[in-house]
Amino acid sequence: MIKTKRNKKLKFLFIGLGVIGALLLAVAVFAYFSLYLPYTRIRAKGEVLVATAQTMREDFKKNDIDILKEKMKTIDSQFQDFEKEARSVYWLSFVPQIADFKSAVEAGDYLIEAGKQSIDAIYPYADLIGFKQGQASFVEKSAEDRLQTAVLTLDKMLTKVDSISANVEKAQEKIATIDPQRYPERIGTTEVRSRLVQVKDGFNGAASFFVQAKPLVKQLPKMLGKDKEMTYLILFQNEHERRATGGFLTAYAVMKIKDGKIELENSTNIYDLDDTISKRPPLPDKIRKYHLNVNQFWIRDSNLSPDLVESIKLFESLYANSSSKKSYDAIVTIDTHVLVDLLRIFGDTEAGGITFSAREDKRCDCPQAIYEIFDNVGRPVGYIRENRKGILGDLMYALFFKAIGFSPSKYWGPMAEKMFQNLDEKHILLNFKDEEIQKAVEQMNYGGRIAMTEGDYLHISNVNFSGAKSNLFVSEDIVSETTFENGSIQREVRIVFRNPYEHSDCNLERGGLCLNATLRNWIRFYVPEGAKLIEMKGSKTEVLTYEELGKTVFEGFMEVKPKGRAEVILTYTLPPRITKENYALMVQKQPGVSKQTLKIDVDGKTKYNGPFDVDQTIK
Repeated sequence: MIKTKRNKKLKFLFIGLGVIGALLLAVAVFAYFSLYLPYTRIRAKGEVLVATAQTMREDFKKNDIDILKEKMKTIDSQFQDFEKEARSVYWLSFVPQIADFKSAVEAGDYLIEAGKQSIDAIYPYADLIGFKQGQASFVEKSAEDRLQTAVLTLDKMLTKVDSISANVEKAQEKIATIDPQRYPERIGTTEVRSRLVQVKDGFNGAASFFVQAKPLVKQLPKMLGKDKEMTYLILFQNEHERRATGGFLTAYAVMKIKDGKIELENSTNIYDLDDTISKRPPLPDKIRKYHLNVNQFWIRDSNLSPDLVESIKLFESLYANSSSKKSYDAIVTIDTHVLVDLLRIFGDTEAGGITFSAREDKRCDCPQAIYEIFDNVGRPVGYIRENRKGILGDLMYALFFKAIGFSPSKYWGPMAEKMFQNLDEKHILLNFKDEEIQKAVEQMNYGGRIAMTEGDYLHISNVNFSGAKSNLFVSEDIVSETTFENGSIQREVRIVFRNPYEHSDCNLERGGLCLNATLRNWIRFYVPEGAKLIEMKGSKTEVLTYEELGKTVFEGFMEVKPKGRAEVILTYTLPPRITKENYALMVQKQPGVSKQTLKIDVDGKTKYNGPFDVDQTIK
């Protein structure tokens, strides 16, 4: 009897094990055919697609639209194969990671469609703009004819920009649903989560840029004189003698453009323009307080506000009384950083009998072109120098005609890349009287405006008054710290200024070229309106607090000597409307600046630490 019961138990045990084994086998077979095989096929198709896509960069360099069109057809076909395999796992979209995969594939579909539309838009005009191998019609044209052809063709090529932008936006919406927090920080030694964050942020940045750029791109034909002549007032700023909008106003030029045909009407130094102004407004208090030996309001000192629009109002209050004034449609400010970038692309360039180069000059540890410009405009001589300071306009004009004089495949790509970089880094600022264009400019943050923000904000405006060209030699390290204590938010901003170079020979009677001297720095901190000052260390004058441009401003004055170091430390509290729960910080870069670093700490954690070359936003 006992033996029979034992046999029954063993029988049930074996039956149970058999059932479990059969289930496991079924699950394994199911997983193999439903998961593993689709995964291997999806991966194989994906690897082929990625390999083809990676060759696109080299294809672009060939400047042949036919090659790009064929490559896009191949990618489109390979993507359709990949997408077909991908659909085999969509039934598992209730699993978050599969849902993310599905979103990524759908985003890819939209992006490929945008790429096809872009090529289709360009294709009919490719030979006219020099984007077709073997077509000599564009290359053989004169420099002016090339630009005119491009301008007259541009509005036709922009007909599909709305649909292209719509596809990019749809792709962005799909990518936005992917949550990197669903994934482990790493698998083995491979970083997973951080790479997903990096890719997602990079795509969002590029897509947002494209969508935001659309209004400005659509205005390009008008900006280049399509149908109506445009007059540009070009203001050259010397960022090595820093002012609120970037640099000391050194020279100016008047340039006209109609259907791409450019005419340089006038180019001269800012002192000549100042001499044509008979009636001047009263001298601003800030110049009277911080400048040296200045008893009149000169147009060269008019860029006092860090907001370009406000500085232009001051500029126009003087320019309106000039006997040389010209009506203009836009003001463009350009600093010497832009000139050096163009020299690096196009090589040595002659203007006014001087050859300018981007190579380093040991006399200033700066590009030779910078030293030559300073030598030409700043060193006293015993004779009359022709076109003193107007040389900048001539150099810019010579570089521009080099740009349109070469084959587009050789220089237009690098030039466009550098121009966008200089706009992002605020070495070029734009201001248009046309409200529609100006709105598009400001949407791209190219207008030199002080931003209106809901959260925390910081902009540091340094103005070099009578401190030679010492910003060429002075570096600045900024540390921004935010701490949350007992329901309030305290901020500390520290700036360390260093000048490791010797004092220049500033004896004018000996003909010295005074580049490095004591930096006399009027400093303003723009912070959220309602912020309360605790302390400001390092100012040689009484610290002032006032409201301006929708911000609270803390103002002081300090100096940095050659071979010296100086430090400013500002401590303040934020207004109650900004809380730990809604905290976000925007640090807005001063135009023209290129030798700054920025470290941002929030609640003891470093959120950014690196070059301060573009605006930084921390959420």
